[in-house]
Amino acid sequence: MLTEREEKNSVAIASNESFSSWTKTFTDPRLCAATVDRLTFGGNIIETGTDSYRLAQTRARTEQRSTG
Repeated sequence: MLTEREEKNSVAIASNESFSSWTKTFTDPRLCAATVDRLTFGGNIIETGTDSYRLAQTRARTEQRSTG
């Protein structure tokens, strides 16, 4: 499906994980490598270098509950 989509339109993927950590999701190393290869071929990678806003908010709420 990804191949058909990327041949016709743009595909945007967002992840808080680096490519090296994608093996947590795609546990087969060959499948993981093929997926990263397909997504990055001819694409633009934008690294923001920031943590997830939602994750930071969740951690703050959790900390408030444990201390409050």
